[in-house]
Amino acid sequence: MKKKVILITGASSGIGKQTALDLLAAGYTVYGGARRVDAMSEITAAGGHALSLDVTDDASMQAAVAKVLDAEGRIDVLVNNAGYGLYGAVEDIPMEVARKQVDTNIFGLARMTQLVLPGMRDQGSGRIINISSIGGTIHTPMGAWYHGTKFFVEGFTNTMRLEVEDKGIYMVLVAPGLIDTGFGDVVGEEITRNSGTGPYADIVEKMVSAAQNPSPSLKGSHPKVISDAIRRGIEDAKPRTIYRAGKFGYVLPLLRRILPHRVFDRMMKSMIS
Repeated sequence: MKKKVILITGASSGIGKQTALDLLAAGYTVYGGARRVDAMSEITAAGGHALSLDVTDDASMQAAVAKVLDAEGRIDVLVNNAGYGLYGAVEDIPMEVARKQVDTNIFGLARMTQLVLPGMRDQGSGRIINISSIGGTIHTPMGAWYHGTKFFVEGFTNTMRLEVEDKGIYMVLVAPGLIDTGFGDVVGEEITRNSGTGPYADIVEKMVSAAQNPSPSLKGSHPKVISDAIRRGIEDAKPRTIYRAGKFGYVLPLLRRILPHRVFDRMMKSMIS
């Protein structure tokens, strides 16, 4: 049986790189895509392929998909992992900065999906695994743009499932909880740069302090727990619509569903006070 061909965006670090390496070890044909090709040397050393891929550049996306199809004749799984978190008060974020967040987390994911769908339809099978976040269900201070994009990813994926599942294509969400990828350090730098002075400086100070001095209970899970969830989304005969994994990945979405908004708001604020 021919190995499944898997294309992973955002494969130069964190969850994307871990997933690529784990899937290679499991015997799949893996193409990792990212802007920094040199950062994917571990993937090529493990027998995978590294592609130059910028999900904010249409020509780059088209070229990456074409290279995989030319080499393999098919793409069985797309893992839309590329993305980042923009943090800061909405009042302080310039619109051109916000557009970059939307271009990466929303339009990049949507365009990559468009590009692989014709081939998947023709072969009558395929899986598109969209990496959402616990942030697609809950909300935290200073993360309006990031959370907005992840809420989109969940709505987009759920709606697409109604369009393509009868064509043999499964749409799957993977929603990480708190993962140890250095995200907290990045958030601290982001919010300080964007809102470290001015009317929201008090909130920023609390968030940065919480990020720099985390309690042991706030230590994130290893990225492998998400790689394992992605693999289940690939290998389960009929995948779940959503796989949750990682620290707080189950409990916070549950609390968000059962608690009134303002009670949940107070709980989230208390985590940075």
